[in-house]
Amino acid sequence: MTRILVVDDEPQLLRALRINLSARHYDVAVAADGGAALQKAADWHPDLVVLDLGLPDMDGVEVIHGLRGWTSVPIVVLSGRAGSDDKVEALDAGADDYVTKPFAIDELLARIRAVSRRTAQQGEEPARVRIGSHVVDLASKTVSGGVRLTPTEWHLLEVLVRNPGKLVGQRALLAEVWGEVYVKETNYLRQYMAQLRRKLEPDPARPVHLITEPGMGYRFVPDSDAIT
Repeated sequence: MTRILVVDDEPQLLRALRINLSARHYDVAVAADGGAALQKAADWHPDLVVLDLGLPDMDGVEVIHGLRGWTSVPIVVLSGRAGSDDKVEALDAGADDYVTKPFAIDELLARIRAVSRRTAQQGEEPARVRIGSHVVDLASKTVSGGVRLTPTEWHLLEVLVRNPGKLVGQRALLAEVWGEVYVKETNYLRQYMAQLRRKLEPDPARPVHLITEPGMGYRFVPDSDAIT
């Protein structure tokens, strides 16, 4: 049974999440502040953490840093902070996804499932990925149908498809593909993502695989059988 630690200082929300997650056969523990969350994580070793940022004793980003000091457990932020700076800070600290309050429980559950699937697939390097009608072979760096990608396009695409379903932050992508000195050059990402969509998406104006999360980053959404 998957163990989920929910961290929030709102008692009603903690109760609602405990009930909803338990009803879907998750093993749930709760914590109302950052100190209790870090202690519970160390003692209980959850499989996933749902974390609010506005905690009474410390900022949630500090909790992320504290967890990332010793564990790679997936972290889904659930916060009322809707500003892009807050989202970017949390993702850069090591969060795997970000859901803004108020939220639909079905959306949160879908994000939890997606992050859990990605974690289960870690270590299983995809050899070929299907995007629309194209098959991308990561080993040989080829795309079916005679599509040609530049080295930069390849690097950007590879980072995304090796993290299926994960929200990859803008700064993380820029640092990985272009280097740390380019972490504010978000126009690079817009330009190259547009190029990748034109080459790979069935309808570049309505992408279904290479998705923009406004103010946060990008996400590769595979078909259920898209990775081989």
